[in-house]
Amino acid sequence: HPDLTCHAFVGETVVLPCTITSSGELNISHSMLYWQNEDDVVHFHHGGHDDLKYQDKQYHGRTSLFLNEVKHGNFSLKLSNVQLQDEAVYSCIYSQSGHQTQKSKVKLHVSDTLSTGEKHLSSGKAMILYLLSAYMISFNQIN
Repeated sequence: HPDLTCHAFVGETVVLPCTITSSGELNISHSMLYWQNEDDVVHFHHGGHDDLKYQDKQYHGRTSLFLNEVKHGNFSLKLSNVQLQDEAVYSCIYSQSGHQTQKSKVKLHVSDTLSTGEKHLSSGKAMILYLLSAYMISFNQIN
């Protein structure tokens, strides 16, 4: 089960949160940070550097870490230009030599902006009809 769920609309940028609490700075030069969704590599960072040669092409050019925050235990992933096919459960895995591997899961729920826009439009139409009918009732009462 995911630890938490994030929501985003198509085209937006979303931050998938992942943090660990540590006493002092982490030794990033002897660590691995791995974001994956099922079997796909979403983002890989080790020895203090991004290594994206095995990154799934679906995510190419759309992922980034908060690099100056990683050593403080903030492993959150920024995913830009969110697409419907990005909806998935993402795992954040952190491993440092001599320490227990830490893992958390985040579910990303993606909504299509078009369908949401249509919902707003239909509720707008309903509001106009309601106002018109209210106006007609008050108009009839005057005469």
